[in-house]
Amino acid sequence: MKILQVQRTTRSETRFSSTMGCLQCRVTTIRKLLFGIIPVQTLHKYRETYYGEIKDTNQCSLNR
Repeated sequence: MKILQVQRTTRSETRFSSTMGCLQCRVTTIRKLLFGIIPVQTLHKYRETYYGEIKDTNQCSLNR
């Protein structure tokens, strides 16, 4: 049994960009887990655009 694990999860979120407006995108989160259950730290959070570019989620906000 490993003490620390790294897990990647993808889910759909609604984001708002000032240039494009409201958009639905898939956001991937990479987290470090303790015993595979308890999340300890979020290592990286990114989204993939329609054109295949990888962008950080700080460029879009969750609200308007």
